[in-house]
Formats: sequence, C-alpha cells, structure tokens
Amino acid sequence: MIKTTAMLLDELREYSRPRSKLSRMARSGEVVQIIRGLYETDRSVPNYCIAGSIYGPSYISFEYALSYYGLIPEAAYAVTCATFKKKKAKTYSTPFGAFQYCDVPPKAFPLGLKVAHEGEYYYRIASPEKALCDKLYSVSPVANLSELTSLLTENMRIEQEDLAKLDLQAIDFFCGFYHSTNVSKLCSFMRRIQR
Repeated sequence: MIKTTAMLLDELREYSRPRSKLSRMARSGEVVQIIRGLYETDRSVPNYCIAGSIYGPSYISFEYALSYYGLIPEAAYAVTCATFKKKKAKTYSTPFGAFQYCDVPPKAFPLGLKVAHEGEYYYRIASPEKALCDKLYSVSPVANLSELTSLLTENMRIEQEDLAKLDLQAIDFFCGFYHSTNVSKLCSFMRRIQR
C-alpha cells in the first residue's frame, strides 16, 4: 500500500522518534521509499500500479500502454504516462523501475481512459486508440500519409491488421482535441485501411 511520510509518521507517533523509526524501516526493507515523501509497503507490487501516485494527475499511455495491448512488439523499459500543463517531461528512477511523464493537450487528457484495478491498487490507462494518439502527438510531425505509414509499421512496428482492428470512431473523436498533424493523418490513414 502506498503511504506518504505524514501517514507513516502518524502511524509511528507512539515512538519517541518516529522519523528515526521510519528510517530504520526503510533500511530494513519494511517500507520502500519510491520518491521523497512517498513509500510503498509491498515490495512486490507491479510498477504500473503506483505510476499515478508518483506524479499526477496522470494515466498510463504511450509505449507502455501500446505494449500492454500488444500493438508494439517490444516491452516498454519504463512506465510511460500522460500528464497535462506540466510544461516539461519528467523521469523518475525508483526501486520499482523508471517512470516517464509527458504532456498531452489538456482537453484530450480525460478522454479514452479506463480505470483498472489489481488487488487494492487502482490505476488509469489509456485505451489502445488513445495511447496511439498520445504517442503520435509526442513525436515530430510527418509530412504525408506515406511517412505516417512508415512511422506506424516500420518504426513502431505495429502490424497493419492490428491497426485495422482499432476503433475508427474513437480516433475520429479524439482527433479534434489534439490539433496535431500526426493525429489528423492517423484519422485519414484509418479511414483508408478500414474501407
């Protein structure tokens, strides 16, 4: 379970030196410090379950979500998350692995999310369509549909059959909230392959 320093110090208030007790607990592995001020009591918790607590508001997206859904063949080395109005990307290296946070447009942020849970942990993850739009928003604009096709099928290594299974209506809906050349071209590309 994720706990803040304040929560743990409150639990340890019966000790004469609660901060010293917390330091000993961290050294012994009874609690694991994720980042300053944030601890986890379960060393075996999957890293994606705690991503939203490290930096937020955020949800899992980009490469991690695309890998989670099997759209890209590679496993993501970091849990990649979307944020908004943070102005710059953030990366955290923790005992649970690396976490990366990158902005998407504020109006696009709340769309296409699912709340998932595992045990006592709840986390938000983008739908496959939303994760793809987020990823395309985050890369340099392509010049035409041919370059987009190359980006999707060669660089990202997404199979065209998997792209054809995506929900065109959802992508069309998201398109208006990104104001992105790449996402607009994705709509055109999807219409072409789903004819």
